[in-house]
Amino acid sequence: MAQAWAARVKTTPAVIAAQIRRALRQGGSAEHAQGVQRFFKEKLDAEFGDREYKLFESWLGRIRSWADHDALVHYCIAPTLAAKPARLKTVFRWAKSADRWHRRAACVALIRGARKKRFFPEIIQLADLLLADEDDMVQKGLGWLLRETAKYDAQRTVAYFMKIRGRASRLVLRTACETLPAAMRKRVLLFKQSSAKTKLFESKL
Repeated sequence: MAQAWAARVKTTPAVIAAQIRRALRQGGSAEHAQGVQRFFKEKLDAEFGDREYKLFESWLGRIRSWADHDALVHYCIAPTLAAKPARLKTVFRWAKSADRWHRRAACVALIRGARKKRFFPEIIQLADLLLADEDDMVQKGLGWLLRETAKYDAQRTVAYFMKIRGRASRLVLRTACETLPAAMRKRVLLFKQSSAKTKLFESKL
């Protein structure tokens, strides 16, 4: 039925927005909404303007799961943000939010830019803001962002990893280093492992 509906209806920003709104209102995952998938494949982000961006942002408060969050942010907000870098300022506002999904959104929204080797200074600035965040959803989002940044700008990103490895959480570092060559990954994580063993030894004294 969904395929038949999609065949009859022209995919436009308004149609996609209606699809996502319906999915969020009904509690279903926007990740599986036909309109979201077609938006991602047809790359309609260039057609989305400030009005749509603000609408997407307003929906962050309705998020109740990581699946809905990442579908909305990665498929819609991230490409719309990348299309107009002036929107980057909203990311730093989200990073200071008391809501975990807004803070995770600050990370996930920059992934598309990272894959195009853009926004490196902003990514580092954001990472510095969120390194101490204790929420696992935020840590995983930050690790995902740093992992994608390392894929496309390894030299600068690994240098950053070496700088923060003493204060970043193990979850952030392990996620960020997943796609690095084994020797490089070991070099980054070795300090964290040694530090953890030292703390364990000292706690037993």
